Parts: sequence; C-alpha cells; structure tokens
Amino acid sequence: MSVVHINGEPASPEAIAEALLNGYATFTSMQVEAGGVRGLDLHIARLRDSANDLFGAAPAESRLRDLMRAALARAPDRVSLRVQLYLPSVTRRRPDPRGVPSILVRVSDPLPPIRGNLRLGLVPFQRESPRLKHVATFGATQVARQARQAGFDDALFVDTAGLVSEGSIWSLGLVQDGRIIWPKAMRLASTGQALISQGLDLVGLNEQTRPVHVDELGRFQHAFIVNSATPVCPVQSIGTQELADNPGLMDQLQAAWATNAPKRSRPLARGLLRTDVRRTATGRRNHAHRALSRHL
Repeated sequence: MSVVHINGEPASPEAIAEALLNGYATFTSMQVEAGGVRGLDLHIARLRDSANDLFGAAPAESRLRDLMRAALARAPDRVSLRVQLYLPSVTRRRPDPRGVPSILVRVSDPLPPIRGNLRLGLVPFQRESPRLKHVATFGATQVARQARQAGFDDALFVDTAGLVSEGSIWSLGLVQDGRIIWPKAMRLASTGQALISQGLDLVGLNEQTRPVHVDELGRFQHAFIVNSATPVCPVQSIGTQELADNPGLMDQLQAAWATNAPKRSRPLARGLLRTDVRRTATGRRNHAHRALSRHL
C-alpha cells in the first residue's frame, strides 16, 4: 500500500512529481504500531529543528500531528510513516526562498527490521550536512553498493580524521567490556539510539559517547546497528575485525528499546497523534523486565 498526502490532501501525480524533483528537503521515517510511535517526540523535534535550519521556519507541531492523523485515518494497525518537508519555491535557479515548508506524508507497508549478522566494510565517506536527515542520498547509496560489490553487507562510514560515524540508514553501537559505546562524529542524531539509551539503565547496562578511531576497533567485543525499523541487529565483523556473537546482550538491548512502548489505543490515528507515549520509571522498569524475560 502507499498513500501520499501533501498539506492534508491526497496528492495528485503533479504534486508528487514536484516534491520528488525537489532535492532540498528533510524528512523522518517512523513505524506505527497499533496507534503509537516509539519516540514520536524525537521525530517531531527532528522535523522542527531541520525545518528551522533549512527554511528558516517550521510547521506547528499541532499541524504536523493533524496531517499525520489525516493520512493514517484508514491505515492498518502496522504501517511505515514518512513525513517530508520541502519548499516548492526553492529551485536550483532560485535557492534562496524561506518560509514554512509544505508537508508530505506517506503511509506505506511496514518496513521489516534488518536481520542477520552483518559484515560491514569501512568506507571513507561523510554525508552532506550529516547532522540532518535529508533527501540527498546518492553518495550514501553509492558507497553502500560498493561495499556490497566488495562482499560486505553494508558500509560503515569513516571521516577524514579516521573516526567511524554511521551507515547509510542506521547508527552503530559498539560494546567494550559490557559498556555500550556510541561513536562521536559528525552524524545524524539517531532516534533508534535515543530509544535504546532511554532504557539501558532499566536492563542493567550503561553507555558512553566518544570518538572511535578505526585503529581501536580491535578493542571492542561486540557491535550492532539500530534504526527506526530495527531495534538491534548484531554485527559479525567490521572490515577485517571479527566480533563475538552475544545473543544475551542483544536481548538486553532489544528490551531497552522496548521500554519505550507505543501507546496501544483506538482508533489508530487518534491514539497515535494526541500525545507521545511516556512511561513512569516504575512502569518502564516493569516493562523492561517483561520484555527481557520474553527474549531469554
């Protein structure tokens, strides 16, 4: 399925073409589960901050929620939701207009999580404006294809200083002596990483964010990737560095992510976009224990 709305109305082929050909846009993607989105506040904050950066103005949060609600009115319980912001008046010949952007909302079939023990190739690369989630994906797709052709499952980007950063559609987590290490570099602030971080203390893990140079990859025992559709996927190797398998640790990370449960309410759209889902510390802790027990 695919439903596309622009500014709250079903999109015409002409309007979709205009949005598709506009290369100056920001977006966020999320998974809707029975009327809820994990970390909805993170996605809305991403749209707001990116819009202010790119266009000098951002849509009101209430309008974003209203338009997402409208697009989801007849959607199934589980779908993927993409919200994209762009300014139709911005073109290659007139790049300077500013103002509140148009809002494209696409509802589609739910994305499956990335699975398997991944083999990541190290690739010298940095996305354009890496702190933004934007539609300029040619370079990231190209290096991912090159990694596949070299026998890897995907590419892990390395910047000019030799620091590892991110992948084309995911963030990397490393594990050193039981501690989760998030690479500090010029990269996107990951909503999936934030969801795991919010639940780590509830499953008995701690974390650190610091620069990670390629020369020290041998110090890490385990690694994993995360994005909005993938709570955790283990990494088997990075470059020539083999990493140990640890299913129990992956279960802990999955349980940490699951503490940020979406709101389960009806009807679907009304439940999703009225409020973001927040649990009390006690409730989230109990949820973490239940989630972990299901994986063990």
